[in-house]
Amino acid sequence: MIKILFVCHGNICRSPMAEFVMKDIVKKAGLEQDFQIESAATSTEEIGNSVYPPARRKLAEHGIGCSGKTARQLHVGDYRQFDLLIGMDRANLRNMRRICGGDPDGKLHLLLDYTDRPGEVADPWYTDDFDATWRDVEEGCQGLLHHLIKIPHESKR
Repeated sequence: MIKILFVCHGNICRSPMAEFVMKDIVKKAGLEQDFQIESAATSTEEIGNSVYPPARRKLAEHGIGCSGKTARQLHVGDYRQFDLLIGMDRANLRNMRRICGGDPDGKLHLLLDYTDRPGEVADPWYTDDFDATWRDVEEGCQGLLHHLIKIPHESKR
């Protein structure tokens, strides 16, 4: 089983969008039993809050639900539990390294590193452009799945 944790600042916009988009892509590929997919925050600001309404609406526009999801914070144990921890931007990555105590196993990556245009996922909290975030997240998740299917992967139990 491949265990993926998507991470952003608050875990109410980008990372839950990535979590549920990836779950949808994996399900449509008939691979949902091969994956554990979750999301978390680097900050404590939104802990316990549900997915931000505009992000929830953007997912719903594409037939993807996210009910029951509440924000939680990344913790050091996640580094041991997950095979990949995928941040949305460089600030997330810095905070992920700090929380996890570094990245000795090379598990920390940016989502758009799995695309032809590496960079940062647009942050709709500041831009209010959920269409751009959707495009980034969808392209990143498609690229990540392609990468994982193409490269043999052994999960640590």
